[in-house]
Amino acid sequence: MIGFISDVLPIAIPIVAVAVAAVACVHVILRVRDARAAVGWLGIVIVLPIVGALVYWVFGINRVQRRALALWRRRERPYPVGDEERDRPSLSEATHLVDLARLMDNVTVRPLVPGNAIVPLINGDEAYAAMLAAIDAAETSVTFTTYIFDRDRAGLRFVAAFARAVERGVKVRVLIDAVGARYSFPTVLRDLHKQRVPVARFNPTLLPWRWAYANLRNHRKILVTDGVLGFTGGLNIREGHVIAERPAHPTLDLHFEVRGPVVAHMQRCFAEDWHFATGERLDDTFFCEPPAGAGEVWARGITDGPDVDIGKLKCAVLGGLACARERVRIVTPYFLPEPDILAGLMTAVLRGVTVEVVLPSKNNQLLVKWAADALLPELVRAGCHVHETRGPFDHSKVMVVDDAWVLLGSANFDPRSLRLNFEFNIECHGRAFARGVSDIIDVKLTGSRRIGLDELAAVGVVRRLRNGLARLFIPYL
Repeated sequence: MIGFISDVLPIAIPIVAVAVAAVACVHVILRVRDARAAVGWLGIVIVLPIVGALVYWVFGINRVQRRALALWRRRERPYPVGDEERDRPSLSEATHLVDLARLMDNVTVRPLVPGNAIVPLINGDEAYAAMLAAIDAAETSVTFTTYIFDRDRAGLRFVAAFARAVERGVKVRVLIDAVGARYSFPTVLRDLHKQRVPVARFNPTLLPWRWAYANLRNHRKILVTDGVLGFTGGLNIREGHVIAERPAHPTLDLHFEVRGPVVAHMQRCFAEDWHFATGERLDDTFFCEPPAGAGEVWARGITDGPDVDIGKLKCAVLGGLACARERVRIVTPYFLPEPDILAGLMTAVLRGVTVEVVLPSKNNQLLVKWAADALLPELVRAGCHVHETRGPFDHSKVMVVDDAWVLLGSANFDPRSLRLNFEFNIECHGRAFARGVSDIIDVKLTGSRRIGLDELAAVGVVRRLRNGLARLFIPYL
């Protein structure tokens, strides 16, 4: 028997290797859309037949979209988005942005609605106080979803507020991403269950207790009370966001209080996610069409995720860059633009648009920081203004075009937010609101430094090599 095996193995191994490589090559040719990526994978599979095929199987196959579509079939979209009239807003202060509104009409399923009031809230100091007050004032319903919900001083305040609402007879629903719930141990889930607060995890996974690069995560941040008052933006629930309490790891951020018809878009987004996670269809007490007339902002909720919503936020970003005439301002903690967005930024500069990118000098994800640094020389040479803010890590994420249009919400400028995670953003048309957000950006730029070509040219070979290697992993960061 041993002799037979020793005779067969030298023949069988090459045959198996060739067969495995052939199958992998066929899969690459049929499935990998990007030609450059396909050529790269073919080279790896052919040069390293078995090992290369294994690496391709683990890292090269796009399981995200296929799995996400399966998740979507379970979600069933139980709540119609309505057949609201899609009248063109006058947008008389910035008529060139009507084309941007038309683009998003065709991309999304929700209309651009007038009569909204949106108020920026700086850090957890302002946002948490307003959110907790809204929960305590709720009379009928509270719905809340977030990515990270730590069991710390800030998190326990929200647990107590949810518990008080339940005691008053308010219908409360809390949805936490399954990975984000593990950022503190023990998790806050036990405390919520103990207080009889209805809570669910989004998309449970067997991945390690905390994995920053996990896919298909619910990165949305939405709070709606009584169906009429909403909060959204970049804030997770962590004590580090309350700067006045001098946390060990302070994190700056920007959140928004929302009133008006667009709050219904926020509630519908939560209802779909809750139905997916639990199977429960929220009853009519959770829904109330918020009255128009709260403010002057035209707004629209944009859901994005690796399913039928994929690419919607990227269209908003590219549309904003294409329509801009004067200035584009982008604030983001994680700046890893894909080639089309990178080209859009540089094309805007060539058209005479001032493009400003505001990044934190400190970052909580080193690989992302290094990969972003590898992209900066190309942007700066093209004429983009890249600034690094000093002080604590800044987790804010917002885009302003011509001081007339704002894109705000949970999404970062990286592939993870624009292709791999579930996000919620709001596009806002209105000069007064946009100028207010731009003023906040000006404050962030106080004491910042603009990155110049001389500084980039002085970067040593070792750092450039490190950054270049990190850049290769952008699709996975």
